[in-house]
Amino acid sequence: MGTWNSRGLRGSTLEELINRTNDSYREKKLALIQKVPTPITPIAIDKESRHITLAYFEQKSTVDYIGAVQGIPVCFDAKECAALTFPLQNIHPHQIAFMKEFEEQGGVSFIILSFTGNNEIYYLPFSEIYHFWRRMEEGGRKSFTYEEVDKSWRIRSHREQFVHYLEPLQRDLERRD
Repeated sequence: MGTWNSRGLRGSTLEELINRTNDSYREKKLALIQKVPTPITPIAIDKESRHITLAYFEQKSTVDYIGAVQGIPVCFDAKECAALTFPLQNIHPHQIAFMKEFEEQGGVSFIILSFTGNNEIYYLPFSEIYHFWRRMEEGGRKSFTYEEVDKSWRIRSHREQFVHYLEPLQRDLERRD
């Protein structure tokens, strides 16, 4: 079986931890969050195994996850960063637009960012992401650094919740009131 060398599979370790956390949240009736599948168009299919051997992404996906937490609509993307600088090119303009519109509709948007070299995961509220995005659009840095991330948004593990993002989400909601 061949391996995929696809940019689309970056972040799969983080996503697996988030998927397990979401399963735990669902079992405990804390949240219902779904992974948004990335639509693909198959180009080549192995006739014997009936496996797709070549495909392309059909359209731009919005975010990785969407759902509800105790009646509150949420959407978020999962990103991993090996360096101490996160390039904003890893977030696409259509994702920023979607998250902004989602917020305008009363939902909560955020990014879960793993600094893999530090083994630390952070909840980045949309307001912080948008701040970095606007700075870039105004001619500033095209990235943000680990030092710029508010360390109080660090996500901790909690039993079977490997990426327990409900705690920072609660804090995000409290500061909006």
